[in-house]
Amino acid sequence: MPPASSSRIALFIDGANLHATSRTLGFDIDYKRLLAEFSSRGVLLRAFYYSAMDPELSSLRPLLDWLDYNGYTVVTRLSRESVDAGGGRKVRGNLEVDLAVDVMELAADIDEMILFSGDGDFRRLIEAVQRRGVRVTVVSTASSKPPIVADELRRQADVFIDLAKLRTRIGRDPVERPAPSEGSERSPRDRNP
Repeated sequence: MPPASSSRIALFIDGANLHATSRTLGFDIDYKRLLAEFSSRGVLLRAFYYSAMDPELSSLRPLLDWLDYNGYTVVTRLSRESVDAGGGRKVRGNLEVDLAVDVMELAADIDEMILFSGDGDFRRLIEAVQRRGVRVTVVSTASSKPPIVADELRRQADVFIDLAKLRTRIGRDPVERPAPSEGSERSPRDRNP
């Protein structure tokens, strides 16, 4: 394997999973800092960001546009709405297959795959890529109760990085957080230190 400085890297970010993980840990991701952090580890060939889009909710659009203009390859799928047996509304927008196809297409061109997800469904994908000689790093958390990362995913990875340990390097400065809306209370972790 080439030295880390010339290692060819690709990032695969399960957007919903990373968002939920960082929220559980109490911080927001600064995607510019995330890109810089992982670019410093080798030659970053591609950074994919996968996200379902609810056509009725446009709140995600500014983030996706920013990512698209700032070095990320954004892959979206319109979410589908269904009704469960109890009559409740369910919104689904699964991008696991899209992510897996992109990984397999790039596997011959990369030395390391960095997967931002704790979803155990990716274990077989990791196993297949490792058989092709690709080193796999999984970024999620085992610090939460219960852990967000599936145990089988963490065990299959060559390297596991707990997102909590990256907080100071890829977290958004709390001062940059939007102010809470009128009448809401701020939690202690939202306050400026």
